[in-house]
Amino acid sequence: MQPEVLIESESCFHCGESTKDVRFTFEDKTFCCEGCQTVYQILHQNDLCTYYSLDRQPGKTIHTGIERKRFEYLKDLDVQHKLIDFKKETTASVSFFIPSIHCTSCVWLLENLHNIDEGILKGTVNFLKRTVTLVFDQSKTDLRSVVELLTTIGYEPDLKLDHLKEKKSGAVDRRLWLKLGVAGFCFGNIMLFSFPEYLKMDQSGSSEMFRYFFGGLNIALALPVLFFSGIDYLKSGWAAVSQKGINLDVPISIGMLALFGRSLFEILSGTGAGYFDSFTGFIFFLLIGKVVQKKTFAQLSFDRDYKSYLPISVIRLKNKDEESIPVNKLEIGDHVLIRNQELVPADAVNMTESIQIDYSFITGESEPVTLSWGEQVFAGGKIIGQTAELIISKKVEHSYLTQLWENESFASKEEKSISSFADRISPFFTYTVIGIALLSLLIWLELSPSRAFNIFTAVLIVACPCALALSTPFTLGSTINILAVNGFYLKNTSVIEKLSAIDTLVFDKTGTITDSNNAEVEFIGESLNRKELEMLSSTFRNSFHPLSQAIHKSLHVNHELKRSYFHEIPGKGVIASFEDDWLYVGSLEFIKEKIPTLEADSISKNTIGSTVHIAFNDEYRGYFRVLQGYRNGLKKLLNNFDQTGKNVHLLSGDNEKEKTTLYQLFPNWDEMRFNQSPIDKLTFVQSFEKSGAKPAMIGDGLNDAGALKASTFGIAVSDNKSSFSPACDAIIDSEALRYLDTFFNFSSSSLKIIKASFVLSLMYNVIGLGFAITGHLSPLVAAILMPLSSVSIMVFTTLSTRIVANKIGLKIWA
Repeated sequence: MQPEVLIESESCFHCGESTKDVRFTFEDKTFCCEGCQTVYQILHQNDLCTYYSLDRQPGKTIHTGIERKRFEYLKDLDVQHKLIDFKKETTASVSFFIPSIHCTSCVWLLENLHNIDEGILKGTVNFLKRTVTLVFDQSKTDLRSVVELLTTIGYEPDLKLDHLKEKKSGAVDRRLWLKLGVAGFCFGNIMLFSFPEYLKMDQSGSSEMFRYFFGGLNIALALPVLFFSGIDYLKSGWAAVSQKGINLDVPISIGMLALFGRSLFEILSGTGAGYFDSFTGFIFFLLIGKVVQKKTFAQLSFDRDYKSYLPISVIRLKNKDEESIPVNKLEIGDHVLIRNQELVPADAVNMTESIQIDYSFITGESEPVTLSWGEQVFAGGKIIGQTAELIISKKVEHSYLTQLWENESFASKEEKSISSFADRISPFFTYTVIGIALLSLLIWLELSPSRAFNIFTAVLIVACPCALALSTPFTLGSTINILAVNGFYLKNTSVIEKLSAIDTLVFDKTGTITDSNNAEVEFIGESLNRKELEMLSSTFRNSFHPLSQAIHKSLHVNHELKRSYFHEIPGKGVIASFEDDWLYVGSLEFIKEKIPTLEADSISKNTIGSTVHIAFNDEYRGYFRVLQGYRNGLKKLLNNFDQTGKNVHLLSGDNEKEKTTLYQLFPNWDEMRFNQSPIDKLTFVQSFEKSGAKPAMIGDGLNDAGALKASTFGIAVSDNKSSFSPACDAIIDSEALRYLDTFFNFSSSSLKIIKASFVLSLMYNVIGLGFAITGHLSPLVAAILMPLSSVSIMVFTTLSTRIVANKIGLKIWA
C-alpha cells in the first residue's frame, strides 16, 4: 500500500503520532507508518482490539518491520540456557525487561499473548519494574519466536550483554520471608495459648495439666523462632563481641536469650507462664523492620558495569551473508554491521567511507566524531546516521572500554564502614542496661533473695532495644520510598547518612546539567519564507545528526514538503531537493564545496556554540546557531547550594566554548575544568577525599564512573532509571535534578527523626524498667508494653517522615 500525502494533520490510531506528512489506511483507521498498521492488523485478526479501548492510542510507533536475522543468536543453546529462568520438559519460563510498558493497555495485551501464539501459555506483567514473565511450550514455539512476536507488536525486550551472566539465586530473600512467616505463625499461636494466663482463668488445680500442656506447646513454638528466625541477630552479636566491639545486635541478643531462658525456666519449674509471647513478637517485629529495609532498595541495580549497556548480539557478515551472533562470541577479524544508534561492542577498524560516531558516554565530548575508512573505532561509541561496516580488532573483554572499566582507578572502592547512629550508641546502651540489671540484682539480694534473679532477668528483658532497632530501618525505609516517588533512588539505607554529610558538589556537564530537549536555536541571516522553512523542516527531520534534530524541533512547522532527493554525508552535511529547488545544509566547508563563489572569510567563525549553515539553489542564506540547553531549574538549584555554603565545581570532557554561557548561568562556580579525561575527573574528586572534604559527584556516563566511585556520594543522572547507569550510591531522574538540594535537606531531617524516635523508644524502656526493677513485670504487662513500643515507633517514624516531606514540597505518594 502506497502512502498518501496529506495536508491536514491527523493522528495515528495506534500510537497517536502525527500523520501530517504521510499516512497508511486500513478500514476506517489511519496510521503513521506500515509498522503501526501491521500491529493493528495482528490484534484485529486475533480479537484483541480491547487493547485500544483501555487507553487512547496506547501503542508505540513501529516505523520499520523487524529483521529476522537480528534474533538468530537466540537459537544458540548457551544463550537460551542463560536467558531462560526455568525449564521442565517442554515448558519454559523467561522474563524480559520491556521499556515501552506504560499503561493498562500494555499490561492487558502482554498478558493475552496466548491469543496470538498458542505456544505462549501465560504472561504476567510487573508494571512497576516494566517486566513480563512468559511461560511457553517449546514444542509449539521457541525463544526466538517469542522475542520476534514481542518486537513485532511494539514491545521489544531490552536484551543486554549482562543478561548472559549466570542469574543470582533469590534464595536469600525467600529465606527472610520464611523466617518472618515462622515468627509470625508462632507469635500468633503463643498469644492464643497465653490468653488464660492473661485473664487469670487457670487458678484452679484442675487446670495444672493444661498449664504444662500449653507451656510445652509454647516451648515447641519458640524453639524455631530462636534457632531459625532469630539466629542472624545472635550471630551478628557474637561476631561483634568476638571482635571486641558492640553493635545494636549485642543488646538485642542479650534480650532474646534472657527472654527465652527466663521463660523456659518458669515453665519447666512451674513457677510461671513465661514470656514466649513477648519473645516471638519481639523477633517478629524485628524481622518486619528487616523486610522493609530489604524491600526498599531491591528494585534497582546500582553496581553495574560495561556489560549492562552493550548489546547482546551483533550482525556478522560471513561470505556475504548476514547472521546474528552473541557479542561475547565475537572474534578478531569478524566483519560486522552496526546500525544507526547502535553501540560498537568491541574495538574495530572502520570499513565504511565515512561514519559519524558519538563518544559522549566514554569521553564526555558532546560533538560527534567523523571517522574515515581505516580509522580506529573504540568500543562504547554510538553510530550516528548510516550503517557502519567494521572489522573487529580486539575481543570484547580486551577492548578499550573494558580496559577503562577494569582499570584499578575505576575499581569499586571498598565500602567505608559507616556506623549507624544506633550502632554508635549501642556500647553505652548495653553497658547501662547491664549495670542497671546488676545493681537491681544486688539490691534485691538484700531485700528478697528469692526474687533477685527474676528482677535481674526482667531488667534485661524489658530493656531489650526492640523499638530502638526498628526506628532506623522504618525511618530510612520511609525516607527512601519518598525519595523514590520524587525520582531519587538510593542504593540502600546506609547511604542516607553519607548524603547528609556532603559539603562539596562536583557536576559533570554533558548529559548531566545539559538537556538536548532545551537546546537554544537561533537563525542568523536573511529572513526565510514559509516554503523555505517547510523545506528545512523536512530535511532536518530526516537527518540523524543531533544538531539537525534540535533545529527541526525549534522550527515548529506544521506542514513539510515531500522531498524528491535526500542524501546525508556524515560529518559534512545534507543535500535535498524539492522538485526544482535544491537545499544544502551542513558545515561552512561543505557549503563552500557546493558554492565555490561563496566568500567564506566574510562569515563569522567565532560564534559561541555549534553552527549549521544553509544555502538554497547556490545562494547562501545564513546559519543556525545551536547552544546547548541546560536542565530546567538548574540556576536556582546551584544558587541554593551556594547559599547553604556548599562548594560547587564543574568538570567537562568538552572544550571551553560554553564557558561564557556557564558563567552567565552561575557566576559562583568555585572551579570549572574542561577537556577532562575520565582519569582527570577521578583525580580531581580524589583530591577532595584526601583533604577531608565530603564530595558528591553528579555524572551520567562511563567517563564519570571512576569519579562516582571515588566520591563520598556518587549520583548518576539518568533519563531512564532502569537503563544503564554506572555504579553509584544513587540514581536521579533527570527531571528531578532541580530538587537535589531538597533531597539533601530531607536526608538531614530523616536523621533527626531517627534521633527523636530513639528518645521515644528510650522512654518506653524507662517505663518498662520501672515495672521490672520494682518487681511488677507480669506477662500481661510485657505482652502489652513490648508490642506497643514497636508499633508506636513504626507509626511515629512513618508519619513523621511523610509530614516533613510534605512540608518541604515533596510528593509522599506515587
